[in-house]
Amino acid sequence: MPMSFEKHYFPNRWIKTKDQQEHSYFQDHGTEDHENHKEGRLTKQAILLLAVHGLFAAANALSGTFVNVYLWKVSNDLSLIGWFSLSHQVVNILTFWLAGKWVKEHNKMNSLRLGVGLSAVFYLFVLLLQKQAVDYVLILGAVQGMAAGFFWLAFNVVYFEITGPHDRDKFNGYAGLLGSGAGMFAPWISGIVITQMKATSGYKIIFSISLIVFVIGVIVSFFLKKREPKGTYQWFDAFQRLKEKNNPWRRTFLALMAQGMREGVFAFIIGLLVYIATRNEMKLGNFSLIVSAVALVSYMFIGKYLKPWNRNRAMFIGTIFMIVVIFPFFWDINYTTLLIFGIGTSIFLPLFTIPMTSTVFDIIGKDNESAQQRVEYVVLREAGLNAGRILGTLIFILIITWSNKPIVLNVFLLCIGSSPLLAWYYMRNLMPTKSNKTINIKQK
Repeated sequence: MPMSFEKHYFPNRWIKTKDQQEHSYFQDHGTEDHENHKEGRLTKQAILLLAVHGLFAAANALSGTFVNVYLWKVSNDLSLIGWFSLSHQVVNILTFWLAGKWVKEHNKMNSLRLGVGLSAVFYLFVLLLQKQAVDYVLILGAVQGMAAGFFWLAFNVVYFEITGPHDRDKFNGYAGLLGSGAGMFAPWISGIVITQMKATSGYKIIFSISLIVFVIGVIVSFFLKKREPKGTYQWFDAFQRLKEKNNPWRRTFLALMAQGMREGVFAFIIGLLVYIATRNEMKLGNFSLIVSAVALVSYMFIGKYLKPWNRNRAMFIGTIFMIVVIFPFFWDINYTTLLIFGIGTSIFLPLFTIPMTSTVFDIIGKDNESAQQRVEYVVLREAGLNAGRILGTLIFILIITWSNKPIVLNVFLLCIGSSPLLAWYYMRNLMPTKSNKTINIKQK
C-alpha cells in the first residue's frame, strides 16, 4: 500500500516472542546453519532473503507513494481512491487465507516469487493503461492486494524458519534499516524526477523503474532454497479460537480490527492530502523523507529502551498522542499541519505498534502447539487487521460521497484516528506486568 508509515506486515526488529526465544527451526536442519545461528551470523539464505526484501521495499517506496496521487490527478475523485484501496484490502485477506495452504503444504518460495512478480505486473498494467487506469481501479487494487498477500505471508513464514534466537534480532535490524532507508529516500528521489519532467512523463519513469526492480527481485529469489513443507493447513482452526470464551484471540482480534481501521484510511489519505495541499510532488517526497527519518529514530530509541512490562503504559501514551496530533487539522489542513501530524505520528506510533505487535506474536508463540500453526495464526492476524481496514475504508467512501466539507473530513479523521484507543482497551490485560512477565492467556 502506498504512503504507509502505519502499515506493518513484518514484525519489527524489536519483537521477541517467547517462541523466538526458545525455538530455532535450524536446530534440526544441518550443522553449518546451526553453527551460524549459534554465533549470531546471518546465513547465506538469510542474506538473500534480505536482498529480496530490500528490492521489494525499494520498488514499492519509489512508486507506491505516488500511485494514489497519479490516480487522483487523473480523476480528481477521492472516493475512487477509496475503492482502489478497498479492492486491495479485500483481495489481500482472501489471498492470505487461500495461499496459507500453498505456503504450509507446498513450495512457499513460489508464493514469495509470485508476490514480487505480481507487483511487477501491477506497474506494467499502470504503464499500459496510463490515464485509463482510473477505469480499472478495482482490478488494479486486486492485483496489488494479491501481490502483497502472496509476498508477505511467505516472507513472514520463511523469516521465522531461516532465523534463530541468536540472529533474529540482527536480521530484523537489517530488514528495518532497508525498509526505513527505502521509505526515506525513494519517495524523495521520485519527487525530484516527477517535478523535473513534463506532464506524466515522470510517473512513467518511476513506474518503469519499479517494474524493473521487481523483476530483479524475482531473479534473486531463485537463489533461495526450496523449503520443505511441514504439517497440514487447517482452513478454519485458528478462526475457531474466536468462539472460545476465555481465548486471548477474541480480544486480540477486536484490537487488530481497531488498529486496522486507522491504518486502512490513513495509509492512503495522508499522502493525498499532502499533495492536494501543495500540488507539488517534491513536497510530498520531502514529507516522506522527514517523517520516515523521525520514525526511524523513534523506533530505534523506543525499541531499545521499552521493557515488556511497560507495554501497557507505553501503548496508552502513544495512543493518546496519536489522537492529539490530529487536532491541528481543525485549524487548517495545509503542509505545516500535515507535517505536525506526520512528525507527531512518527514519534508516538512506535509506542503503540511495538507493544501491540509484540504481544500478538507472543500469543502466537506462547507454546509449541501454537507455533506449529504459525501460518494459520499469521492469517488470523491479517484477517483482523484487514477487517478493520475494510470497515474504515467503507466508512470513508460513504462519508466522502455524502459530503466533502473540511469539517466533515476532520471529524471523520478524528474518529477513525481514535480507533487505536479501542485496540489498547482490548489488549491492556493481555500484556505482561512487572510481577508477571509473560502474557496473560485468559481474558480478564
